[in-house]
Amino acid sequence: MSGHDRPEQAVTFKRNGWSRWRGIRNLTPVGIFDHLCEYHTDQFDPRARRTLERRIGRWRQLHGPAQPVMFVQTHEPGELGIADFTWVKEPVTIAGEALPHKLFHYRLVASGWAYAQVTYGGESFSALSDGLQKAFRNSGGVPRQLRTDSLSAAYKNRQEQEDFTERFAEFCHHYDVQATRNNRGVAHENGAIESPNNHIKQQLKQALLLRGSHDFTTLDAYEAFVQAVVTRRNSRISTAFKAEQQHLQSLPVYDSSTYSEHTLRVSRTSTIALKRVTYTVPSRLIGSRLTVRLFDARLELWCAGVHTLTLPRIHARGQQRRRSVNYHHVIESLVKKPRAFRYAQWRDDLLPADDYRHIWQHVDETLSADKACHYIVRLLHLAKKTGRESALGRYVLAGIERGKLPSLLECEDRFLSLNPALPLVVVHQHALGDYQALLHMGDCHE
Repeated sequence: MSGHDRPEQAVTFKRNGWSRWRGIRNLTPVGIFDHLCEYHTDQFDPRARRTLERRIGRWRQLHGPAQPVMFVQTHEPGELGIADFTWVKEPVTIAGEALPHKLFHYRLVASGWAYAQVTYGGESFSALSDGLQKAFRNSGGVPRQLRTDSLSAAYKNRQEQEDFTERFAEFCHHYDVQATRNNRGVAHENGAIESPNNHIKQQLKQALLLRGSHDFTTLDAYEAFVQAVVTRRNSRISTAFKAEQQHLQSLPVYDSSTYSEHTLRVSRTSTIALKRVTYTVPSRLIGSRLTVRLFDARLELWCAGVHTLTLPRIHARGQQRRRSVNYHHVIESLVKKPRAFRYAQWRDDLLPADDYRHIWQHVDETLSADKACHYIVRLLHLAKKTGRESALGRYVLAGIERGKLPSLLECEDRFLSLNPALPLVVVHQHALGDYQALLHMGDCHE
């Protein structure tokens, strides 16, 4: 078949159900072509693909359904801030361990000024409110409207009315900002943030490639790296941002709460459990009822109205369960019964670093069961007392590599100062005349 349209084939195509395809927007010309080649080979020449594509394109232009139209928006300065969460797919690692995470991304639409921070859990209220609060502080003000998609942290999505969660409504009232959202299931209505999401992730990807490594020593180092990327991005629109700042609403005097509160009792194992994560706490708190303030990145523990401890938050994904074990919390009890270490459920979690795991493997293979447990428990106790955990682990491991396990006494001599330096006390001697004056005053009173 040549490039000229053949009338008989056009009639055949219409007779065989052209009207069936009219309402199917997602059906491509190639899909129609494949169908004709398979079911109407005797009436349709497989070489006519280009002709078919031209005909379909022409028909859609003249008679096809209306297509979605993107409406370019005009926003007044200070009118709208927009927020979203987006997955980071770059293979970032912390000390070699994979770091699945998202970015909370906030943007002032008129100027394009952005704020982003790393989040490690889901799209929770604590992550949303903490990100927004810091974004407001960093921008120096609050927009009149705040838009998100249908985040469960902000909306009761099973209802049809304006269905803010109670905490999100309180947050918006505190900052005097009107919350809005795009329609359910219409992602492109959030176009003012969706496209910038991709831009900022692309910039992060390029910055990581230029850095030459996706591995960071600590979470703090990675978070600072992300902030540096965002700062460079904002520097390009500094003039527009300064103009928009003048139209932002003033910040309230006090921050809003960005945590949820939970009341928990400390178990006999010196642990609390929250959000499918078990945390150890100091054993002195066993049996106590604690108020736990759960933030996105930390837990604050309050006992009898007193802030007692802050723990880094661990996020459990899906239905998995995790543990956060700190040997400092239980070592005083363990040192009294070191044999319990061998079969403890948390045994591997109690060892704070790879050096100590290698030390335990060595003593477990070379010493008796009692002596191995005694050695590693006393070593952990010494690490806590001296505050020199890393140096102590390196010292013992170096001795093992030389073929001689340092004794506990040798470790104590090296790391535990038995003769601490006494503070220098300067005593000023009073003049003898002062005593004479006191005696004279005594005689006068007589």
